[in-house]
Amino acid sequence: MTSAPAPPDARTAPVRRVRPADAARMRALRLEMLADAPLAFLETVAQAAARPHADYAARIAQVAEGCRTAQFVADPGGRLVGHAGGTAAPDEPGLTVVYAVYVTPSWRGSGLLGALIDGVAAWSHECGRPELMLEVVVGNDRACRAYRRLGFTDTGVRVPHPTVPAMRELQMRRTA
Repeated sequence: MTSAPAPPDARTAPVRRVRPADAARMRALRLEMLADAPLAFLETVAQAAARPHADYAARIAQVAEGCRTAQFVADPGGRLVGHAGGTAAPDEPGLTVVYAVYVTPSWRGSGLLGALIDGVAAWSHECGRPELMLEVVVGNDRACRAYRRLGFTDTGVRVPHPTVPAMRELQMRRTA
């Protein structure tokens, strides 16, 4: 007799900072992210797939420690199922820019987004940056609603999308 799969909120995927040993699993998650939400990220699947493993390994080693930039993953064992990064804003010393937020579709609605943002927020606060900012494509109402539930507010600032200039992104902020 097999048991029914657990509902999403019954599963756990601990959130932690990436480690150098995560490079191959992070590459797989990155390719999934780009295929699932191509407008949300700054490179294409083809560009990411063409990048050698050594490039992924170097990037993961760079973001695995320190206060300048960090990446957090949701790791239930096996494939990684979520990601969020943070980087110090160059012109605002107290601000961390949240980037590359992603939750695997089958884990959406499980609370994992909040755990990933909390990981970035705790790191940001420990590094002396009490505020978070992220950008969302205008019209991505599902993401905006999710970020509002996590305490982000729309600042009213609109900026061009970095790869599709005809599109706009809205900025949202909250405390870390």
